Amino acid sequence: MAAYTKIKIFYISIGFWLILGVECYDAWSNHVLTIYPGGSVTIPCHYDKKYSQQKKSWFSEIDKTYTYTNTTQQNLSVIDHPDQSLFTVTMRNLQNKHNGRYYCVVETGEQPPKNITYEYQLFIQAAPDVSVVSSSVSGHEGGDISVQCLYSSGYQNKVKQWCRYKDQRCYTVGRTDTSQNSSVQISEDDERRSFTVLMTGLRRTDSGWYFCSAGETLYPVHITVTEAEPDKEKNTSESGHHKNNYNTTKVSGNPQKDNKLLTVWLPVSAALLLLLILISVFIWIWRRRPKQDEQQIRERNGSRNIDTIYSKPEDPVIYSTINDENPNDPINDIIYYSTIDHVPGSEVMKSPSGEAIYSIIYSTVAPH
Repeated sequence: MAAYTKIKIFYISIGFWLILGVECYDAWSNHVLTIYPGGSVTIPCHYDKKYSQQKKSWFSEIDKTYTYTNTTQQNLSVIDHPDQSLFTVTMRNLQNKHNGRYYCVVETGEQPPKNITYEYQLFIQAAPDVSVVSSSVSGHEGGDISVQCLYSSGYQNKVKQWCRYKDQRCYTVGRTDTSQNSSVQISEDDERRSFTVLMTGLRRTDSGWYFCSAGETLYPVHITVTEAEPDKEKNTSESGHHKNNYNTTKVSGNPQKDNKLLTVWLPVSAALLLLLILISVFIWIWRRRPKQDEQQIRERNGSRNIDTIYSKPEDPVIYSTINDENPNDPINDIIYYSTIDHVPGSEVMKSPSGEAIYSIIYSTVAPH
């Protein structure tokens, strides 16, 4: 791109030195930015690698001040990135008082003094002429990304472009570049007053600063391309294998749909399994409870037993011991009737012929 120079007197922010110097303007220097009130913007200022150690600054024509790189203030940050041959200017909480011209300034260190300058005109608008949905977009190597650029009705008939700051390459609506591994395609939606940039087959070298533009108005966008995910490479390899063997192996199914179904059915299956376990435990307890009661009754009855009666025919008295479960209850005396063949001194019942039928002993047994 062509560049031009002009003689201009400008002030250095330190001291009261008045320097007559030469400013070099690039043909791309005149950029227009429109920002929402209270919004923020990050502007890249590129320079030649040979100037990486020279002074760089952000100059405001409003108050005639220079802000040098690696300075951070409440609403302004100017940070140098010598490894990328650029410095960035971030302006925050922009208001109407910030309307005006600003310059990226790179001091070359040459004599007579010469500065490389890029000019930006900043306008704060309730409805910006050009804006983006997201000013920072990232993707993986080999993948794709999309950027949606918005414009006002007054720019509907202006030329829409997607440009890269670094090499000043631009793409227009409908154009597809396939000369490299990555390609760029731009589609426009007149009804929504927007155009979408689709970059496919991303490479690491695609990282950097771009801008959406309509006419002379633009908005910066930063693209970050990271290494491809190992799983994604594996899936891509497997997909290629299936594709090559399509005639012998039919691959069916939608992975996203299968993942959604799996996400739904796993919790449902777990809930059903838990419910089944609870029902089984309840049935087991319910069926076991009568057995426990029956066992308790048996143990209870077993605690009341009658010791074996030891007697001999010649003994006049028969002794027996009876154990009761509740020996402390004096009310419930127990009366037992015993029938024996013959005990001396007992009352004998006889038949009409005089023979003894049986003998009865009445005994009262009290708890002890």
